[in-house]
Amino acid sequence: MSTPRAGAVLLALALAVTLPPARPAAAASAAEINRDVDAALAKLYADVPNSREIMQKARAVLVFPKVLKAGFMFGAQYGDGALRRGGRTVGYYNTVAASYGLQAGIQSFGYALLFMTDSSVSYLDKTEGFEVGVGPSIVVLDEGMAKTFTTTTVKSDIYAFIFGQKGLMGGMGLQGTKISRIAR
Repeated sequence: MSTPRAGAVLLALALAVTLPPARPAAAASAAEINRDVDAALAKLYADVPNSREIMQKARAVLVFPKVLKAGFMFGAQYGDGALRRGGRTVGYYNTVAASYGLQAGIQSFGYALLFMTDSSVSYLDKTEGFEVGVGPSIVVLDEGMAKTFTTTTVKSDIYAFIFGQKGLMGGMGLQGTKISRIAR
């Protein structure tokens, strides 16, 4: 008869043999993030012509060029990005989200947050993790709305452009996104 300890050892051995070896997560370097941000902004400017003018009016722009999202009931997403002021990178950030609900699939996308006021940039700087949905108001611009958007219609603290969606993710769920400063 086997003991509970022997069963635990056998289970651990079976898992060690069948699971792939753990590899450290490949974190993007500052140069890689900047390159990807440049490419994402060039594509956004080409797809939505007035986006360049609007971004020039922003106090700061936080760009996440590639966010990966996957889920089946439980979901998660992650991406690295850069905060730019006056066209220069002044900090690096990541976006992390978890969700739960009726959902399934995998997709990638990018997004840019346009901080239109000094107070919204200050809020990002002061928080130890900017939570989307808490703090300054955010307006999400889809491609159609963005094409009719002008600098004279800017009224909110933060605007978000979502771009480059690939893959399929369907369903409904509750989601919380946290944006945190990272060292690079």
